[in-house]
Amino acid sequence: MREVVVISGKGGTGKTSISSSYAYLASKDAVVCDCDVDAANMHLLLDADFKEQEDFYSGELAVIDSNLCNNCGKCFEVCRFDAISKEPEYHVVDPISCEGCHYCSRVCPTDAIEMVTQKAGDLFVSNIKTGARMVHAKLGFGAENSGKLVSKVKRVGKEMALKEDKAYVITDGSPGIGCPVISSLSGANLVVLVTEATVSGLHDLKRAHQLTKTFNLKVVAIVNKYDLNREITQKIRNYLATEGVQVIASLAYDENFTKAMSVAKPIVEFDKNCEISQQIEMSWKTITNILKEH
Repeated sequence: MREVVVISGKGGTGKTSISSSYAYLASKDAVVCDCDVDAANMHLLLDADFKEQEDFYSGELAVIDSNLCNNCGKCFEVCRFDAISKEPEYHVVDPISCEGCHYCSRVCPTDAIEMVTQKAGDLFVSNIKTGARMVHAKLGFGAENSGKLVSKVKRVGKEMALKEDKAYVITDGSPGIGCPVISSLSGANLVVLVTEATVSGLHDLKRAHQLTKTFNLKVVAIVNKYDLNREITQKIRNYLATEGVQVIASLAYDENFTKAMSVAKPIVEFDKNCEISQQIEMSWKTITNILKEH
């Protein structure tokens, strides 16, 4: 079993569209993981049925018992997150602002503050249109520890792939370079960096690539909408060549890409014969060949 993780330094590069296309092409040979838990949408493209659901608990919230609170104000004084407000007879914690640091509970003279483990999101295992299964999740509003939720998605997906003897795990990572991305990259056999021909695309590509270098991961790249700014595209190619990163596809701007999204289909399903679909299919073949060699 080999894991392919698709990431991008910024949102909007086409990362999820390409990930879902790879999932469609791999069909029953893969388990699919959506690790973009803050803004999950891959399930829309793969017709996930949300068959199994599990609560995800992480982080703690301070809860003040109004019957025990003597309104001394010590919790209010020590809270550095402005999560505690004063009421006429007792204090109240704002669940969105509370970071669960325990400081307030430790200084409370009447033990009126309890630290309660919070439900931070939901984990799902779904059947998808390819006949394969998908592990995905949704982080709760204002919840913390998205990196831990990503880790759980990956762990469940890999266990499933090993149990079912699948050839691949295809993971759609989060955009950026934060904790969710770091968790997404853990244990990857190959990373696909998706960028676009914009100034911000080049800037964030460099940041994402530096992150993969930290973990000594094998990396390839896809340049999406390369024809929108050929000067930037050349700078991207020069940078990747200097870093020894193979460009496995350069995709032109194509309205079919947008049309496919509007009907919730991967581009390789929407129009198998268009040039962009054929290029993505060729890039997947390149990926499978690379995985055979490593």
